[in-house]
Parts: sequence; C-alpha cells; structure tokens
Amino acid sequence: MNKCYAKVIVLGSPITKSNFKLSNTQGRAILPSNSGKYHDRYALYEEEIAYATRVQNPSVTLDEALIAVLKVYYKSEKRHPDTNNITKSIFDGIEKSGLIINDAQIRRLVIEEFYDKVNPRFELELFGESLYSVNYNVVLKEEKSEKIVYSPPSNRTNKFIKKEVPKSHSDLILCELCNKEIIGDEFISANNGKMIICKPCSKKMF
Repeated sequence: MNKCYAKVIVLGSPITKSNFKLSNTQGRAILPSNSGKYHDRYALYEEEIAYATRVQNPSVTLDEALIAVLKVYYKSEKRHPDTNNITKSIFDGIEKSGLIINDAQIRRLVIEEFYDKVNPRFELELFGESLYSVNYNVVLKEEKSEKIVYSPPSNRTNKFIKKEVPKSHSDLILCELCNKEIIGDEFISANNGKMIICKPCSKKMF
C-alpha cells in the first residue's frame, strides 16, 4: 500500500557502519555479518532496524521523493557516534525493510540530536514531497542556554592552525632538516605537529 507518511522508532543507542568494517587480504573494506565476532554487530543492528520498521509500518511502501526528520537520542552528551555518520546505517535498515525503495529518495533531511540516559533511540519521520514541504527556521533565543563545548581528541593536532614563532632569542624555532632559524610563518608541520620544517626544505622534499 502506497502512502505519503511513515514513522519509525528504534530503541537503543544508534551505531555507525564505519566502526565495524574489516579489511580482507586484498585490503578491501568488508562488513561481516556472520563472523561470530564483535564486527557482526552492525549487520544485526541493520536487521533490527528493518524488523522494527516493518512491524511499525505493515504493508506500507513509500515510493516518492521524501523529506526525512531524524531525532537521535543518545545516552551521553560526550560519548556517542558522529550524528552525521549514523544516517547511513539507519537508512540502510529502512531500505532493507521495504518501507522505501532506495535511500536516494531522501531529498531533504533534518537531523536533531538529544540525550536520554534511560531511553536512547532514534525517531524517524518520512514525508512524501507530493503533500508535504519543509520550512526550517533558525531563530535567536530569548534566553541563552549553557554552551555545549567541543574539543579535539588529545591525540590529534589541528594542522591548519598556524603556530606563532616566539620572539625571544632563547626560544628560536629551527628547521629540523637544515637547522636554520624559521622566520614568521615560513614553515610547515609534519608528524601530527611534532616536526617543524622550513618552506625551502619542504619544497625540496615535495
């Protein structure tokens, strides 16, 4: 039966496909489903999504262009997958259920992130574009709320941030290849910021 609206709720913390890939002997990425190991978890999650979708929307098929509104509820504000990455795992399961023909039908997508320690889940609503349109506004809050601040992992250096060269003679920065003084920002960083190389040396290398 063809309709223009469907809703799916799947309980549990959402997961991403990228965390469960393995590589075969040729170096090609594969996604196991019956290895008997931890990496099978993604395939099982996809099946869970497909089953829940079909139970909640029996005999429904959406065959037109769609607007998707996805609300994701995580257990923790700090430890959870990248929300942008979980859409692939969710829509793979939705497609497998037969509710949609292909995930290419999703032409407009709104994602919202929430937190629920007791009941992590995702809620997905699908709207057919023949009857629905989306109007999304960003407005200034009347009262400010507490900032959710993000910081890079401790083992990652932002290579795009230029380091200031100290002016003190005792703190001169030297190129680690030619041992000459580096003036201003005439350098590049390597090895995750652990090595400083002057631009003349970098040109010779590359």
